[in-house]
Amino acid sequence: MHNESILLAQKIYHILDNKKLDDIQVLDVHEITTLADIFIIVTGSNTRQTKALVDELEDALSEENIEVIQKEGYQTANWILMDYGNVIVHVLYKEDAEFYGLDRLWQDGKTILF
Repeated sequence: MHNESILLAQKIYHILDNKKLDDIQVLDVHEITTLADIFIIVTGSNTRQTKALVDELEDALSEENIEVIQKEGYQTANWILMDYGNVIVHVLYKEDAEFYGLDRLWQDGKTILF
């Protein structure tokens, strides 16, 4: 895994953690997928909150000249995916997070604690 991926994931984690969220998971998935090095999974209590989290994260990283490569799902805001290259952020509405169970799907990933 690249050191750049860890540094970016740490920035993202701290931006999200400042929002006092209950559920932020950072997973090292580089040994089990070629999609990315790190997945960050965060849950919002409603779709308004998921959009607000995405907006704030995108703005904060943009101020550091870190731009999202691709963003999917923003219109419905049930599951918003933000692609930052080797770090992918999943922002899910609580009910969808429970339904899709990304934490179970990627349970072989190693939890990263910051």
